[in-house]
Amino acid sequence: MITDVESATPALCRLQLGRELRKLRVAANLTSTQVVRKLICSPSKLTRLETGENVVVETADVMALCEIYKAPPEIRELLLGYAAVTKTKKDWWQSPEYRPAISPTFKAYLGLEATAEALHSYQSEFVPGLLQTEDYVRAIYQLASDALPPDEVDRVVAVRMTRQEAMHRPNEALKFAAIINESVLRRQVGGPAVMRAQLEHVIEMASEPFVRVQVVPFKAGAHAGMNGAFTLLRFEDAPPIVYLENLGSASVVRRRVDVAQYEEAVTDLQILAVGPQESLGMIKEAIKEF
Repeated sequence: MITDVESATPALCRLQLGRELRKLRVAANLTSTQVVRKLICSPSKLTRLETGENVVVETADVMALCEIYKAPPEIRELLLGYAAVTKTKKDWWQSPEYRPAISPTFKAYLGLEATAEALHSYQSEFVPGLLQTEDYVRAIYQLASDALPPDEVDRVVAVRMTRQEAMHRPNEALKFAAIINESVLRRQVGGPAVMRAQLEHVIEMASEPFVRVQVVPFKAGAHAGMNGAFTLLRFEDAPPIVYLENLGSASVVRRRVDVAQYEEAVTDLQILAVGPQESLGMIKEAIKEF
């Protein structure tokens, strides 16, 4: 639970508010349907409040829910403080300079990434976004998006670089486990110099205590990640979710049975991949090729 509400980010306040509201509802032995009837709102509204998806949370809604749940005065005060932050502050991705480069689905993901405790990423084509260098990002979008104007590419690059601040949060750094296919090391993006610098950056980041990098070698054969890249996000006291992204769309997977399949895939991939030290050795060998 956040105690220093004034210094907390809106994304963290939304997530914590949602967690606490759900705890209160469960403690009051009320179903979502019962609460929706009392609050006179749509089921989706309550779901968004409990999952922290609303950009702004109205204090009137929080007060009404606290009445329904008979929340203690100190809890009410804290939750109203969370709601106030969502109305008076903005997350960085809400600013005009970034907004044009961020889709609604990705905006929802950024809020989750900013509040996650740990993140597991499997990538078969690219270096994971949180480990990418500016030149690598720029090369990807300049090649893959011929119709994208230079200023749009600049915005996309700025978003990617700002995202990486989650790796150095003031309270607690995001724990990041990256599993990458060997093809990522061999695929030249942006030319030899860009690739050398990118792989050197991966090695540098892997030296951080909160970052773990593993490589799935070609010789490992078929594996659980062959259906595509995915990101598994874990939270301190909320169920994990999965983020999927492809060329034309992106989605957040929350259904527990579906998320469980990706949790199993992460375990399988970590077993199949070579260990962190051997992975660094493979990356260093790839650098020599560039």
